[in-house]
Amino acid sequence: MPEMPEVQGLVAFLGERAVGRTITRTSIGAIAALKTYDPPNTALNGAQITASTRLGKFVVLSCGEDLHLVFHLAKAGWLRWYELLPTTLIKPGKSPIALRVALDDDSGFDLTEAGTKKSLAVYVVRDPQEVPGIARLGPDPLDPSFDRTAFAALLEGRRTQIKGLLRDQSVIAGIGNAYSDEILHAARMSPYAVAATLDEDEVDRLFSAMHTTLTDAVAEASGKPPADLKDAKRRGMQVHARRGEACPVCGDIVRSVFFADRSLEYCPTCQTGGKVLADRRLSRLLK
Repeated sequence: MPEMPEVQGLVAFLGERAVGRTITRTSIGAIAALKTYDPPNTALNGAQITASTRLGKFVVLSCGEDLHLVFHLAKAGWLRWYELLPTTLIKPGKSPIALRVALDDDSGFDLTEAGTKKSLAVYVVRDPQEVPGIARLGPDPLDPSFDRTAFAALLEGRRTQIKGLLRDQSVIAGIGNAYSDEILHAARMSPYAVAATLDEDEVDRLFSAMHTTLTDAVAEASGKPPADLKDAKRRGMQVHARRGEACPVCGDIVRSVFFADRSLEYCPTCQTGGKVLADRRLSRLLK
């Protein structure tokens, strides 16, 4: 799933390439992806893109103050940019393309989604806060106002495993499965640690790891076209999606815990005192 750094990379790219251009045509390839009907997607036709911004994992392309194209790429979605947009017709339901946006210089982009489980979402709204997922977002972890004190306040009293808390968009916006793994590895912390039980040193380590990991990832994504962002993300991972490889910090083997639709990766030596966590399907810890 694209997370905050990759989405920020897309936003920056669209800011350079699409802002100032006029949308000439929008074509829906997956009817279920369009979550709104008023304004219709055709309201975008003839509108000039004035801003490209990010809210959590959402991309917001604004056409003035009262018209916004918002999209969330979900687990398997992506943006494909064309300097010369194909002229072939999109057949709804017959293509991985969920949305095509044509611009007035013949460039444009497709929003695509692989697989059979379709979750990519597109909204055309007068105010981004009309999108339910945006309205309930927590603070952005790289917002200057979100300091260590604000972070500690979020953790206080929460009897939630820290892995799940970092991924909860209503608590902190933009972090998903991959970067939560990376943050916890950098903080030398178990994914099962309970937020409310962290001491001051652990809160310090976690906040520093979150800020450094995300800042570095955003910097790595900066200036890259959409086609290069996924590979840049993979290259930067220390433990996520590296099961069976050596931890770059201590040399122990990176392990996984599997859930129904995802997994987490961690280093036993760095994070769990050498204890290997069992596959969650076994519902226990290996001794």
